[in-house]
Amino acid sequence: MLEKLQMIEGKYEELNRLLSDPKVLSTPSDFQKYSREHAELQPIVEKIIGYRKLLDDLESTEELLGGGDAEIKELAKAELDDLKKRRPLLEDELKLMLLPADPRDAKSVILEIRAGTGGEEAALFGANLLRMYTKYAESKR
Repeated sequence: MLEKLQMIEGKYEELNRLLSDPKVLSTPSDFQKYSREHAELQPIVEKIIGYRKLLDDLESTEELLGGGDAEIKELAKAELDDLKKRRPLLEDELKLMLLPADPRDAKSVILEIRAGTGGEEAALFGANLLRMYTKYAESKR
């Protein structure tokens, strides 16, 4: 999994370099493509950075346990327990983020809602359904 994370970080750095390249900036279609890809990778890279920091913290905390001071050992043990609890949660989040995205996610959709038979109740249900879809679409922007 760490190799895959390194590949993603490398791709992200490459996109950063491309987005600052004047040739790419002069071509709007390329700039838009790279910007979109950069925006998709940014949350994953932030999570990877957090995961690497957690691994570093785990390592340094384990080193503190080997020290001589009893008070520091006690604090390190408490922190180590917390870090060990957070590690599987962060790994699960990363695994979910690494799942391939559905190519249809970026496409638009036309949705028609009709009251149909049922009179006033069907019209109220249709209005509620429209409001639900509208609020969902607004929250995804």
